[in-house]
Amino acid sequence: MPKKRAVTPENTKPSKTKETIMEFVASTASLLVALLFITTFCLQAFEIPSGSMENTLLIGDHLFVDRVTPAPKTSWFPIIPYRDIHRGDIVVFVSPAQPGLFLVKRIIGMPGDRVHLKNSAVYRNGKLESEPFVIHSRGDYFPYRDDFPSYVAPDGIGISPDWRVTMSQHVQNGDIVVPENSYFAMGDNRDASADSRWWGFVPRENIVGRPMFVYWSFPTPPDQIQKTHWSDRIAFIGQIVLHFFDGTRWNRMFHPVR
Repeated sequence: MPKKRAVTPENTKPSKTKETIMEFVASTASLLVALLFITTFCLQAFEIPSGSMENTLLIGDHLFVDRVTPAPKTSWFPIIPYRDIHRGDIVVFVSPAQPGLFLVKRIIGMPGDRVHLKNSAVYRNGKLESEPFVIHSRGDYFPYRDDFPSYVAPDGIGISPDWRVTMSQHVQNGDIVVPENSYFAMGDNRDASADSRWWGFVPRENIVGRPMFVYWSFPTPPDQIQKTHWSDRIAFIGQIVLHFFDGTRWNRMFHPVR
């Protein structure tokens, strides 16, 4: 009489349990909640719409922005590596002149700093700054822009009305003095940047975060952000689909922002 084969864990196949609809919904909801938390409080995707930060950032660069470490420090979650804003940091913030508009610039002046420009060069607290990242794409001379704040701003050049009224209150001996809880920010493309020279200081509470790295980059027309009609948007999406592989700037993928 043949011996019966012993059943062991090695030769026993466990039956697969089929996921119920409720379990699938619960797991999907948990994933969505986690993604929502990350994109709301930790990371934010941001696209560069203009050339004001060239050549550090290019039009069509897509960035991930760190929203956590630049946030105001709290005692209830001490393991977060909070870090104050420093001179030279590139930050994303809500425009002081146009609520709802996100901008990206470099911090030039901290609270208490005395800043002025002479022949396009930045002097901070009386010392000439070394800025190897700066470019001058136009190469022309505009007194208000290039010798700030020595010249009175002429009419019709896009200066914020509030800044036109209040700027003189912050000028001392030819320097603009950065007030408490505020920053003086400028674009790296100094000839083509609407920045603190045009709309004033960046309040601390307006800062959203610091860009971390470029996760994707695609050549984009400078006026694309102004094309709001659905036909223009669809046309550009079609351009991306057709030229995703040969148009993507692969050399900028995961490029750190600094």
